[in-house]
Amino acid sequence: MPKHEFLTPKAIANRIKSKGLQKLRWYCQMCQKQCRDENGFKCHTMSESHQRQLLLVAENPGRFVGGFSAEFLKGFMDILRRQYGTRRIHCNVVYQEYIKDKDHYHMNATRWSTLTGFVMWLGRNGLCEVESTPKGWYITYIDRSPEALARQAADDKKKKMDRDDEERTQRMIDEQIVRALANKEEEEENEKVKYVGLERIDENEKLTFKLFETSKEIEEDEGQTSTDQNGKDVKIKTEMPPPKTAPRQNDFKHNKSTPSLMQTVPNALKLAEEEAKSKGFQREERKRKVSAVEEVFKMEEERREKRNRKDYWLHEGIIVKVIHQKLGEKYYKRKGVIEEVQNLYTAVVRMLDTNDKLKIDQTHLETVIPMIG
Repeated sequence: MPKHEFLTPKAIANRIKSKGLQKLRWYCQMCQKQCRDENGFKCHTMSESHQRQLLLVAENPGRFVGGFSAEFLKGFMDILRRQYGTRRIHCNVVYQEYIKDKDHYHMNATRWSTLTGFVMWLGRNGLCEVESTPKGWYITYIDRSPEALARQAADDKKKKMDRDDEERTQRMIDEQIVRALANKEEEEENEKVKYVGLERIDENEKLTFKLFETSKEIEEDEGQTSTDQNGKDVKIKTEMPPPKTAPRQNDFKHNKSTPSLMQTVPNALKLAEEEAKSKGFQREERKRKVSAVEEVFKMEEERREKRNRKDYWLHEGIIVKVIHQKLGEKYYKRKGVIEEVQNLYTAVVRMLDTNDKLKIDQTHLETVIPMIG
């Protein structure tokens, strides 16, 4: 039976009827022909063209099934990659989107008989991440394109650099802490005064002390020796530090070589001034040297303070003053109470004088500090 011409009413009616999806049971995948009813499908299967195509498929069925399976897989994965990306989606949603195309490859012509079997095959071959739930099978596309791999490598490199920077900073802080603790221990050891008892090797040895010597007497006494009871020469040590207490009168009576009190007082005052200066200088140096641990703690406190600082200060119940002149002389520099705060930066203020309610921004207000007493 010859076909009708293109613009004939019968041809137009056939095209209208064939528009959209038809029933899958009346579709011939080998001939890629959709029949509208059972009678049409029966006539098609008895036709000569269908019989010839059936003989060709019977000679090599694996090639045809493999081709249909590859085309079905390609179309399904294209929709999954383009429309849903790497999001987790139900497999039936993707399949419904795929079969909207009238010329799609049907699943009954592929190696997979069901959608569940196809999804499980995708999971076994590593094309998608498959998850079985009470609501059905969910799939997630695994992007292995060169662009995605390059992007992933760049992200990993950036994360590694950030991690290296953090480790380097932490290592530097640890080294500073160790160095500061070591310096602190050294300072504590240096500040400790070691008291050693008087050791006398020979009991018969004669000990002589001179207090508050002048520079001339030190020069004269250099090289002088004294004899002990056994007739041995013993050198007299003259470089002794000045005592903290003033000399007693008995010391001047028993030691005739001791200078007078008028001569010793200036020297004692000079030594005391030098000692006070040295102690003050050491105290200033100790204050000036701030340890690395204190610097780190100070930086952390400043950073925490900046992070916690807020740019809004309005609260209900506080008393404020209007500092904006455009509101009029009636309200300028008048006080009021905040009854409501809106959007953190706007307040509803009730004026104390007139009980009027105004909606004012916080830039036009200032806090009122109560008077002492």
